[in-house]
Amino acid sequence: MKNIEKLEKKLAYKFKDKKLLIHALTHKSFKKPYNNERLEFLGDAVLDLVVGEYLFHKFAKDAEGDLSKLRAALVNEKSFAKIAKSLNLGDFIFMSIAEQNNGGKQKSSILSDALEAIIGAIHLEGGFELAKNIALKLIEKNFPKIDAKILIKDYKTKLQELTQGRIGQIPQYETLRAFGPDHLKRFEVALILQSQELARAIARSKKEAQQMAAKIVLDQLGAL
Repeated sequence: MKNIEKLEKKLAYKFKDKKLLIHALTHKSFKKPYNNERLEFLGDAVLDLVVGEYLFHKFAKDAEGDLSKLRAALVNEKSFAKIAKSLNLGDFIFMSIAEQNNGGKQKSSILSDALEAIIGAIHLEGGFELAKNIALKLIEKNFPKIDAKILIKDYKTKLQELTQGRIGQIPQYETLRAFGPDHLKRFEVALILQSQELARAIARSKKEAQQMAAKIVLDQLGAL
């Protein structure tokens, strides 16, 4: 059995039920009837709520659209894999020899899933508040500067710098329409460059629609 006490020390949490932790660390390739997929499902929901609540309070003046972008920047495979690597989680995951030889211990998907499963296991044994505190400590340790400007990609600025450098012009954004009831208002925006419409996008705010349109054009240019 792997030295899971080392992992518990890194987590600053000691499981009463060691089998629960082992369950969370068991990849489907190792023992199919007994793997961490269900715990991963639970942990994903817990982390989504934890991060959502954290951002709600930390960025009290930000709009819902910006908060959603921030949450998406933190609640994803890449971010969770980064946290997992800080715990050396790959050393503790039970997986088949074939998966291990295939680089499984360093695969972002496997690491991310295992982290979610561990948070799910902590939630089951210790409750939501404990899981929340542990998750936030890990997040803040690995992302010390949780800032909207850093986490959210500014597609408008990137496109503006690109077009200004290439053709000496910057995109213009035209709001085509606003529709829907007040609590579900939507805005349609067109991105125009050199008198040509290059993209359209619909979002809950004009700024978000502009960002989406800029992203579409950057993708078309292969600049993402």
